[in-house]
Amino acid sequence: MAFDEQTEELAVRAARGDHQALGELLRDIEPHVLRHCARLLPYRMDAEEACQDVLLAVARNISRFEGRSRFSTWLHIVTANCARTTYRTLKRRSVEQAGELPELRPDPRRVSVIAGSRLDLLEALEALESEKPELAEALVLRDICQLDYNEVAAQLSIPLGTAKSRIHQARKQIRAALGDAYAFRD
Repeated sequence: MAFDEQTEELAVRAARGDHQALGELLRDIEPHVLRHCARLLPYRMDAEEACQDVLLAVARNISRFEGRSRFSTWLHIVTANCARTTYRTLKRRSVEQAGELPELRPDPRRVSVIAGSRLDLLEALEALESEKPELAEALVLRDICQLDYNEVAAQLSIPLGTAKSRIHQARKQIRAALGDAYAFRD
C-alpha cells in the first residue's frame, strides 16, 4: 500500500483532530485495505470483516499516528494485525461451534489452493507468534506488509542486522512448518 502525498497529508491532518480529513482518509484507503486483507485471508467475507476492523482501528487510533514513519507503513501494521486478529477470531468460533455441529471438512473441490496455502501460512504464523513473537512481527512487516529491511528495523526500533536476523530465523521456522512450500522474496 503506497499512497500519494495527498493521502499522507490527510493522515497528518486527521491525526491532529481534523474530522473532515479523517472521513476523506477512510474513503481513500478503504479499497487498498480491502485488497491487502484479501491477500491475507482466504475468503472475501473475512477480508471485508477485517477491512472494517482496520478502518475502525484507524478512526479510533489515528491520534496515535505521530508521523515518524509514513502513514502507509503505520497502516500496513494495523492492517496485518487486524487480519490476523480476524483469523484468530474465526478460528476460535469454528472450534467453539465444532462441539455443537458435526465436524465439517472443507470440500477440496470448493477450496482453492491459494486459500489453503493462506490458511497454512496463517497457522504457521500463529504458531511462530506464540513461540517467538519478535520473529513473527519482523516477518509480517517484511513479507506480508512488504516493508524494506530499513523500514522494518525502524518500525521495531532495532538495528538493521537484528531485523535481518529475525526475518531469516522466522523464514526458516515457517519453511519448516510448511515443508518448504512457502517461498520468500528478498
